[in-house]
Amino acid sequence: MQTIKKIYQGKAKTLYTTANPNEVIIRYRDSATAGNGVKKETIIGKGKLNNEFATIIYKMLNAKKIPTHFIKQLNATDQLCKKVKIIPLEVIIRNIAAGSMAKRLGLHEGLKLKKVVFELSYKDDILGDPLMNNDHAVAMGIVSEQQLKNIQNYALKINQILIDFFKKVNIKLIDFKLEFGLFKGKILLADEISPDTCRLWDMKTNEKLDKDVFRRDLGDLITTYKKVLAKIS
Repeated sequence: MQTIKKIYQGKAKTLYTTANPNEVIIRYRDSATAGNGVKKETIIGKGKLNNEFATIIYKMLNAKKIPTHFIKQLNATDQLCKKVKIIPLEVIIRNIAAGSMAKRLGLHEGLKLKKVVFELSYKDDILGDPLMNNDHAVAMGIVSEQQLKNIQNYALKINQILIDFFKKVNIKLIDFKLEFGLFKGKILLADEISPDTCRLWDMKTNEKLDKDVFRRDLGDLITTYKKVLAKIS
């Protein structure tokens, strides 16, 4: 399928229009970033691996009746997706304390939380994607009360689906980030789900199997992503 015009370039993906105004092509690039883009590298093969991973996850979620933007994989790096209007919220679901939450609250990384944590951050690179609460999101007019309730319900359902999915291959789902968009007035899961957006640990050894390998210089990112992809394929 031919791309027509580039409409957006993010840290690791580029979006193009198609002949259908309701569809876009999402191209996964070989870009790796951390710290809101402070650390950047080109890692050959990363885009292909994330596309493969996200395709597997999105096909599974579609089969589980989670409404998503994903239509089909086009080639090694490209997906055909519904053209959504992204809601400027990052939804973070946390099952185990790690990363910024552990640092911010002085928690031991790896602490099993007594309930699933639903976090929101305002999607704004200039502001550094600051944390916000549900009231902020509604008060600012980003979402309605009902839309936020739907987003939270979807996020918690996705969390349980992914916990069960990764558990079968001896991987713990520590936390992950989601984004949602509007398509013809309906809320759809958008963006990507990959080791770039999930924190994944080996169930027995707690080996990091996600972008923390890049963030913290723990090893070779491509080797790690290939290991995860082989487990879920």
